[in-house]
Amino acid sequence: MPEKCLPHQLNIAVFASGKGSNFRAILEAINAGKIPNSRIAVVISNNADSGALETARTNNLPALHCSRKQFSSDDEFTTTLLALLRTHGVNFIVLAGYMKKIEARIIREYRNRILNIHPALLPAFGGKGMYGLHVHEAVLRSHQTISGATVHIVDEDYDHGPIVLQEQVKIRPTDTPETLAQRILEIEHKLYPEAIRLFAQGKVSVDGRHTAVTIAS
Repeated sequence: MPEKCLPHQLNIAVFASGKGSNFRAILEAINAGKIPNSRIAVVISNNADSGALETARTNNLPALHCSRKQFSSDDEFTTTLLALLRTHGVNFIVLAGYMKKIEARIIREYRNRILNIHPALLPAFGGKGMYGLHVHEAVLRSHQTISGATVHIVDEDYDHGPIVLQEQVKIRPTDTPETLAQRILEIEHKLYPEAIRLFAQGKVSVDGRHTAVTIAS
């Protein structure tokens, strides 16, 4: 039987490492009422100077710096992270430019309730080392005519979980990795809030490796 990925309300933890532009897009969508039954419960970053933490503090949201470097072992780090998520009542996790792999214990605890966005059309141009400009450089080197963005559920492998939404971007002859990245980022800012909305409205179910997205008329 397909499993619906829907808590009664999405209490979202945002994991981010950098500027947090996708986090800002999600927060703006929630504040505008475009994502119902949802709230940002906490923002967590492995980078104390991340823009995402600054945005969270500006908006009076819990903002926590939690890095593996602060702990003596992987197990201690993961145990602390899980405790923080429980303390803040988190039942859904959104990765918004988080540059660390999510540990298997966290994935098991939040199975089918962790989302990531990738700046390419998965399963192409995904996997270890495929992030940021590296993705767009690889796309252009391979002479693709389209690229895009993918929102997917996170599992134990890089960029591997079931796909929720994708949107294409045409590649221009004059594109550089930087110009392609900017156009795809604009798509991400629309696609990610839309994917979260589908979860918040109970329109996503997962059956094994397949994701079924039902959109009401």
